[in-house]
Amino acid sequence: MTVRRAREIVVLSLVAVLALLAGCTSQHKPSQQPPLTSPSAPTTSVPGARAGDWTTYHHDNSRTGYVAGLADPTRLAQAWSARLDGAVYAQPLVVGNRVLVATEANSLYSLDRRTGQVQWRTTVGKPVPLSALPCGNIDPVGITGTPVYDPGTGLVFAVSELNPPAHVLVGVDAQTGKIRVRRSIDLPGMDIPPHQQRAALALSNGQVYVAYGGLFGDCGNYIGRVVASRTDGSGSLLAFQVPTSREGGIWGASGPAVDSGGRLFVSVGNGAAMGGAWDHSDSVLRLSPQLQLQDGFAPTQWPRDNAADADLGSMGPVLLPGGLVFADGKGGFGYLLRADNLGGVGGQVVGQPVCTAFGGAAAVGSTLYVPCTDGLRQVGAGPGARLQLGWQAPGNVSGSPVVGGHTVYSVDPNGGTLYALDAGSGAMRASLPVGKTSRFASPTLSGGMVLVGTLSGVVAVNAS
Repeated sequence: MTVRRAREIVVLSLVAVLALLAGCTSQHKPSQQPPLTSPSAPTTSVPGARAGDWTTYHHDNSRTGYVAGLADPTRLAQAWSARLDGAVYAQPLVVGNRVLVATEANSLYSLDRRTGQVQWRTTVGKPVPLSALPCGNIDPVGITGTPVYDPGTGLVFAVSELNPPAHVLVGVDAQTGKIRVRRSIDLPGMDIPPHQQRAALALSNGQVYVAYGGLFGDCGNYIGRVVASRTDGSGSLLAFQVPTSREGGIWGASGPAVDSGGRLFVSVGNGAAMGGAWDHSDSVLRLSPQLQLQDGFAPTQWPRDNAADADLGSMGPVLLPGGLVFADGKGGFGYLLRADNLGGVGGQVVGQPVCTAFGGAAAVGSTLYVPCTDGLRQVGAGPGARLQLGWQAPGNVSGSPVVGGHTVYSVDPNGGTLYALDAGSGAMRASLPVGKTSRFASPTLSGGMVLVGTLSGVVAVNAS
């Protein structure tokens, strides 16, 4: 045998032995299929929050809806339009070049911010037809509350209503669309069908907070509550329930506001009590991060508000500088409250007529832009002073506003038009038809682009 032939035999023998060892190793390696109750490492690195991201309703946990430094437009022009599989009631989110959108068909989409092309679509399950619910005005009901993105895990969290009626929290990988967390967010003993999850989700200190109200029509045995889940989907749920025998929904589209200490501020609708001891309905409540009731406020006339369905539940609170909170609702009164001492019944710093408001207000410092049903209104707020009423937009411009630079953006939900208004004077800068929206639609700002969820999808508008 030649030396060359001997070397070939040795090499072939070594290859065979290595192949056998590799086969044995892979044969005994356990499966690493990740459970749905905890997030596995995504296939790509988790992106942190960028300066231009819009990760929660109205941009931040204070629910201000304000982005400084954006150019003020002289015209609005459509960049693209994406027709999706259902109505978009939730505010779109932006993470990098991804626009994350939830629909009432129970789908989550990632769209390319520049073109509107679908990057991925994940459908959680069958939505609930209106015929399966005791009342309501959305058909079908899927994902209604605005999701929230967690830069720490790279997951976007949403609550989906499935048929038969059940509410499920999902955490979806923003890069791939894969569901990493899936768990029921309903509590034992809940009468599930009359509970609606309309309020925007909130994220703080590794917890996702989910608020419940009732369906349009106030039918059934629902009670307002807030539920919290860890972002990894493990552990028991935390929960707070409004201490009323019925109703008291936490349903305002802006959802809970959260301060730097992780305390939650929620607005509560009318409850069952119409006299006697205050049942913490028609209120602004402060909850601890563990969802313990710490403090609350109600108007002096809360029994009358409850009887007339004229409560504070239609607009979520906004956190302002100086430890102040602004609240308004169906009753037509605006209230300025101290965050550290909400004051109980009649304990406001200031309370005066402002307007009937639905949705979410925006704030630039102590200047508010309130979604009044008779036209968006500028309101100045300050400690120890009256609320100062400023300009008011035409009555059709009533959608929940956001502010970029010195421009306020709001939609006419009935006419399907986006408006850009001068923040100081209310003068019209520009407008553009975008299609019909829900009454709670609120634009999203991303650089020089404005994104609007409509009843058929999403429209992207260049503001230049």
